[in-house]
Amino acid sequence: MAENKVRIAVLVSGGGTNLQAIIDSQQNGALHSGEVALVVSNNPGAFALTRAQRANIPTVTLTRRECGGAREFEARLTEVLEEYGVELIVLAGFMTILSPAFTARYDRRIINVHPSLIPSFCGEGFYGLKVHEAALRKGVKVTGATVHFVNEIPDGGEILLQKAVPVEPGDTPETLQRRVMEQAEWQLLPAAAEMVCAQILSERNP
Repeated sequence: MAENKVRIAVLVSGGGTNLQAIIDSQQNGALHSGEVALVVSNNPGAFALTRAQRANIPTVTLTRRECGGAREFEARLTEVLEEYGVELIVLAGFMTILSPAFTARYDRRIINVHPSLIPSFCGEGFYGLKVHEAALRKGVKVTGATVHFVNEIPDGGEILLQKAVPVEPGDTPETLQRRVMEQAEWQLLPAAAEMVCAQILSERNP
């Protein structure tokens, strides 16, 4: 792990396609101010863990049940992040809402990708296919993805990057989800990670 790079933890729950986009971006040099030091999953069966292991990235699995509750989960997560010297947390399909106390501890050090153009189709209850189902029900012609800082309000933090994606005739939630991932999420999340890491480095070395 290079000394002049920001140490990143990616938090995951599922397949890890956004994690893969970050790993690929790191390998091709687009993400060069930071390096993934750790992948944490709250789902022992997440394929994202396999992706991390293939890239020789350390992994940790933590569940609320095993930890004894939400507060204990976040306490253990904090310990792990400190153990690995993490400076930036990237939520990549992480299906757990973090508490206001946790997000305040890591103010402007947690980013998330959301599969819509915030403030549309966002907030509590809007995740995964539910977002695309809502967009199609509304009949919007354009959707997209947003990367934002994470605060105490679900999807309420400062927006870093957005990209629009067209809704095509005949789209299903699944086809729209795939297009938004390919055309927006997989591009925006690594770019935002690089942007924040570069800012952290500039603050570290003024």
